[in-house]
Amino acid sequence: MKKLLLLLVLTLGMLAPVSADEAPLPDLGGRTLTVAIENAYIPFSFIDQETGQAIGWDYDALGEICARLNCTLEYIETSWDGMINAVGRGEFDVAPNGITITEERAQVVDFSIGYMSVIQRMLVQLNETRFSSVEEFVANPNLKLGVQQGTTNFLTGQALVGDARLVVFTDFGAIVQALLVGDIDAMIADDVAGQGYVGENADRLTMLPDVLSSDELGFMFAKGSDLVEPFNIAILSMKMDGTLDRINAKWFPPLLPDLEGRVIDVAIENAYKPFNFIDPVTGQAVGWDYDVLGEICGRLNCTLNYIETSWDGMINAVANGEFDVAPNGITITEERAQIVDFSIGYISVVQRMLVRLEEDRFADVAGFVADSGLRIGVQSGTTNFLTAQELVGDARLVVTPDFGSAIQALLAGDVDAVLIDDTAGQGYVGENAERLKLLPDALSSDELGFIFPKGSDLVEPFNKALMAMMSDGTLEAINALWFSETE
Repeated sequence: MKKLLLLLVLTLGMLAPVSADEAPLPDLGGRTLTVAIENAYIPFSFIDQETGQAIGWDYDALGEICARLNCTLEYIETSWDGMINAVGRGEFDVAPNGITITEERAQVVDFSIGYMSVIQRMLVQLNETRFSSVEEFVANPNLKLGVQQGTTNFLTGQALVGDARLVVFTDFGAIVQALLVGDIDAMIADDVAGQGYVGENADRLTMLPDVLSSDELGFMFAKGSDLVEPFNIAILSMKMDGTLDRINAKWFPPLLPDLEGRVIDVAIENAYKPFNFIDPVTGQAVGWDYDVLGEICGRLNCTLNYIETSWDGMINAVANGEFDVAPNGITITEERAQIVDFSIGYISVVQRMLVRLEEDRFADVAGFVADSGLRIGVQSGTTNFLTAQELVGDARLVVTPDFGSAIQALLAGDVDAVLIDDTAGQGYVGENAERLKLLPDALSSDELGFIFPKGSDLVEPFNKALMAMMSDGTLEAINALWFSETE
């Protein structure tokens, strides 16, 4: 982030391509690395006002890198002005601070591979009425633009409005304060940093939608530093195992839209534990779907109108616009995606066989398939049905309109097994622990998602809410509540 000139890192010959599969993580032997850090750039590095501690993305990412490489970090607070040259002279081993990789900077420092792509946008006051786009801002010669010196944001501002309309500051926090008190009319910020400041001032600041540039961020080192390759390998390993995504989600949660109390019609089956079912004690509809959708609408400011609907025909009904959304543990498939839109996947599941606890005629799927006298219960119109069809053919299938009926058939001995998603199977085992069990074989691995009519304007808000719930641990907590025995 400190910003604009587009980077051609891999064509500059600064970095050789590195594969995390080809290169094991190096061991730096406990080496102490000096880190130049600004502590004035939310959410990368800043002082927590409640604790007085320095925190941010930089601290989490560098901490993870040194945990993998066996090194120790010594943070030295340093002003942005002059930081690049100081690293170039070898006064520090590394500097984070959301630094944009540019050709000009690459003349004096070496960069790591890019760890994040960002865009530049304008940050303005929430009640701003004089302009609503960058074009309108540029057209008004009386408006002032705040920028931080020595950054790519500065260069972007200079290109937009010239020097006369720029107000130049030495640190980012000072620009935000100037915007809040009205000394400037807008400022340029990298999107992720801008979201951090909007999050701290949600009642006073907003970002214009216009995208001014797209840049890559990287750590910087002195020319020829032997740390570049180890850092690159560590960054690649963090990308591959999802650690970098988790750190990004923690510090850059998506800004959520406001649906202004909109009523959302939800098609729900109420017959698919633990996603949705009727609690036999209270008579109330409960389950994962209710908790997650309730949390989503709590974040998006919408109201849920649940309409009990049979599974058979539900997907087509959503496709026809009869409902706004349907949960029900629906597997994302290419065929279904032809008629409905899906949210991002909210959970991965495997299909397994549910059998009676005392079953001794077979111990695995292969044993079941080999015995032509055994029959399997499945719900019509599901991916479980398709899997069972491939396993044993139509003649051995007992097709039911809902999962509850298949379970009852199993308990009564009318079928010898039921094919079911692992998470739902755990729910039924939990209710019948003395009578049912799941075989260990995993038959498939699938992603589940909410479905919407094609072109629904709810897909993006729901995706953003789901990502926010993933980043702050809410989704994990709900999963643990309803799928306590699954991974």
